[in-house]
Amino acid sequence: MLACQNLKIEFDRKPVLKGVTLDFPAQKISAIIGPSGCGKSTLLRAFNRMHDLTPGAKVTGSVTLNGREIYDGAEDPVLIRRRIGMVFQKANPFPTLSIFENTISGLRLSGVGNRALLHEAAEKALVDAALWDEVKDRLKSSPMSLSGGQQQRLCIARALAVDPEVLLMDEPCSALDPIATAKIEELMFRLRERLIVVIVTHNMQQAARASDRTAFLWMGELVEEGETEAIFTSPKKSMTEDYITGRFG
Repeated sequence: MLACQNLKIEFDRKPVLKGVTLDFPAQKISAIIGPSGCGKSTLLRAFNRMHDLTPGAKVTGSVTLNGREIYDGAEDPVLIRRRIGMVFQKANPFPTLSIFENTISGLRLSGVGNRALLHEAAEKALVDAALWDEVKDRLKSSPMSLSGGQQQRLCIARALAVDPEVLLMDEPCSALDPIATAKIEELMFRLRERLIVVIVTHNMQQAARASDRTAFLWMGELVEEGETEAIFTSPKKSMTEDYITGRFG
């Protein structure tokens, strides 16, 4: 399980997250919803210590993966990011590397040099990302020759190649057409069988159809969380109902 307890984040002493406590169980897709600027992406990036790279950022509270504190000073942030992979809103394949080298770039950075192992890992990751059949005959080609949806799945394959325990997805479908979006959602359903999947989305329809649990943030605070069906059909807080029905946000 991925969990945070009283998680607070400041940027240059300005509070952005104000004591969020949440659990993200295994074999579930958890969605984080809320209006722009409410802290969704800030929360997601805290889970793999990306704020370590941001000047002026301060993180307090606790984030644990299977009971182990990831902000412990003895933990290596690079290893944390291998265990907790992330896919961003805009597909970001490395343009100077081939499709194959993009897929196994994380393994190369980890010191894996065995060609057979790299090929095996690349094929497995591309199969897992539902991309293998589309690229298996052009692994040496540039990723920039791929469509937007294919590039996003390549980024997912890159994250999967290092065998993470968690996959974080920050609005991964916002720039994609409905067909590409459906492929990403189908992929999420398959991945949840062995990964903790956490997705940030502004799309209420996507959250309703593609997640098992939903958390609603407002102005850096957790308003409500629970099973997605309950959140969308019988929310406990009037603010949640107002947001998901489009009365504000």
